[in-house]
Amino acid sequence: MKLAPGSSIVILTGAGISAESGLRTFRAADGLWEDHRVEDVATPEAFVRDPQLVQRFYNERRQQLKNVQPNAAHHALARLEREWPGDVLVVTQNVDDLHDRAGSRNLIHMHGELLKARCLVCGHVCSWSDDILAESACPSCARIGRLRPHIVWFGEMPLELDRIGDALERCHLFAAIGTSGNVYPAAGFVSMVAPGTHTLELNLDASMVSSVFTKCRQGRATELVPAWVEELLK
Repeated sequence: MKLAPGSSIVILTGAGISAESGLRTFRAADGLWEDHRVEDVATPEAFVRDPQLVQRFYNERRQQLKNVQPNAAHHALARLEREWPGDVLVVTQNVDDLHDRAGSRNLIHMHGELLKARCLVCGHVCSWSDDILAESACPSCARIGRLRPHIVWFGEMPLELDRIGDALERCHLFAAIGTSGNVYPAAGFVSMVAPGTHTLELNLDASMVSSVFTKCRQGRATELVPAWVEELLK
């Protein structure tokens, strides 16, 4: 694949890119996420029904991040951003911070971030690396017990969709890495690019939307992504 210098690249990443760092993919074959039904921990209704369970679930996920590191695929995408003579935007569905730690800076967390909290009273979003507890106070308005994980739950609108849409319309290459293709709107991004745009899927297995991509490569992200980045930079 050859692109002219200055061409813009948009990359969508999903759970598959973080799985090789030791983080379990979002939903297993049995429909569970970390042994919980998604409906019990990843919806606004679940938070209203049992806020302690939801907070405990995300507190555990937040602590897990301390035991994992970015892998070769994360580092390769950060390298591409540094060395490519054009715009490189990474849009991730993942709520972990592995892209950030690898060095990606032009980065959108469309489903939110584990290491941030949001106040239900004033809407303030802040960095938060510890547990969110019943006695936790908002750093902005000081209200106690009104913080929630800064995560986009099912039934909520993903973040920065306008910016993502603009980037997709202008890009010369769109690549999807480690995505299942069954979570929208991200699964529809490949259909939003302009006619003639290069599209590539890098996945362990074919996704639900593989047939829409111009090219597909299957294998481990830690092998495919560094090789692909090397190919582009040559």
